[in-house]
Amino acid sequence: MLAGALAMAITLFLTPAFIWLFKRVGWGQFIRADGPQSHHTKRGTPTMGGIVIIIATLSGYFFGKALNLETPSISALLVLFMMVGLGFVGFIDDFIKTHRRRSLGLSGWAKILGQGIVSVAFALLALQFPNAKGLTPASTQISLFRDIKGLDFAVFGTIAGLILFVIWIYFLVASASNGVNIADGLDGLATGSSVMAIGAFAIIGFWKFNQACAPLMENASSCYETRDPLDLAVVASAIVGALAGFLWWNTSPAQIYMGDTGSLGLGGALAALAILSRTELLLIPIGGLFVVVTGSVILQRLYFKITKGKRIFLMSPLHHHFELKGWPEVTIVVRFWIIAGLGVLGGIGLFYLEWISG
Repeated sequence: MLAGALAMAITLFLTPAFIWLFKRVGWGQFIRADGPQSHHTKRGTPTMGGIVIIIATLSGYFFGKALNLETPSISALLVLFMMVGLGFVGFIDDFIKTHRRRSLGLSGWAKILGQGIVSVAFALLALQFPNAKGLTPASTQISLFRDIKGLDFAVFGTIAGLILFVIWIYFLVASASNGVNIADGLDGLATGSSVMAIGAFAIIGFWKFNQACAPLMENASSCYETRDPLDLAVVASAIVGALAGFLWWNTSPAQIYMGDTGSLGLGGALAALAILSRTELLLIPIGGLFVVVTGSVILQRLYFKITKGKRIFLMSPLHHHFELKGWPEVTIVVRFWIIAGLGVLGGIGLFYLEWISG
């Protein structure tokens, strides 16, 4: 709670200063020429607000730990590493857009490379640093509510298993970061949805801490073998607090946008929380809205190629389709928040149902 409160205070009270600064240096939003016409009124709105979110998250987490006289855990540091690493990739993308005054930044391959470098480093580090119980932050097993014993990349051998594990981590990170990035198309949409999705991992982390497996515990199916679950909840709370304060300024009509700096960083943090809390597949319902909007883009492109020019939606991602149908922006955002909330509640519900049935 302390980390979240500190992070929220920073974004709530200091974001106006960053808005002024970004206007002075010319870091304004550029709009796609083929996008909805209503978006052209947003041209020039300060972007790169992800910088504020990341600064607030780091400050909230480290100040909170210092005030409690606690040492940061390796798991929380890995989440922050992922967030900062992908945030830096997004910053380069945003800087190119603002510097060259265009709506396109890094090429697709450059983004893939950046995400790949951060993901590989994260994956390799996450298999190190065992604690007293021998638990490392991540494992080579695929997880749902906990590691699934029958789905272990290690069965393919040390080298092949490690390669497959790294590919799996990259897939999760790229999916989550691109999903949040695609959803960041309307005022407050990605910010509010991320509050709910990342907030779910604060709950999961705290629950896993309270239900951690004790030595010689007979019923291991109802407890959790996760390294640093409470600190994962703390860092998730810091991110949620930072987002809550930022949403005050990002909601319609937005005075600042998070840009790729924020969306890629948040998506990376979301994936890292799922990986380190051993709930990787649970990311599907918890990040359900991001799955939906990403899926709409994939369907649109596939259908366009198969039918040689026809479209399923008026425009993708899905929220732009409803804009072109005449829905007010605020209506779309609130309704998509409801969808995001239902997905999060479904994910947490499945998590709890598995525990009581175990």
